[in-house]
Amino acid sequence: MNDSVYKRPTWDEYFMEVTRAVAKRATCDRGRSGCVISRDKQIMVTGYVGSPKGLPHCDEIGHQMKSTTHEDGHISQHCVRTAHAEQNAIVQAAKLGISINDGTLYCKMTPCAICAKMIINAGIKRIVCEKRYHAGSESEEMFKQVGIFLEFFDENIEQYDKQ
Repeated sequence: MNDSVYKRPTWDEYFMEVTRAVAKRATCDRGRSGCVISRDKQIMVTGYVGSPKGLPHCDEIGHQMKSTTHEDGHISQHCVRTAHAEQNAIVQAAKLGISINDGTLYCKMTPCAICAKMIINAGIKRIVCEKRYHAGSESEEMFKQVGIFLEFFDENIEQYDKQ
């Protein structure tokens, strides 16, 4: 007899696991991030990091790196060949005519500031992240100001394999 009892995942655990599966389709190996947007315990749309339709992917031709100088003077590198998972999920909803208003967004880490603005304007009410993003404080402040609930499975900062 097996002493372990099956524990059914919570809705957040379930949608986060789907988010991890969606991320496997990502075409930039720096983040391999996915996104699920749900409402009323139903998946509305998904998205993953990838180049716009018809354009080459990082996995095919390499990264398109840009340097960003931050207020404190440090410089970070970002690949700009692809659209973020959150952006692709929101665009997918628009393309298919699916309302994501009042939805919950699941993602790998705190959305960047650009994604945060799109999430706010799309009417998302709650965000669940697997981890924190090292540059997520601006987004966190925006979400706080507009009353979007932001939760983390893990309070640690997501580390990239390739900096």
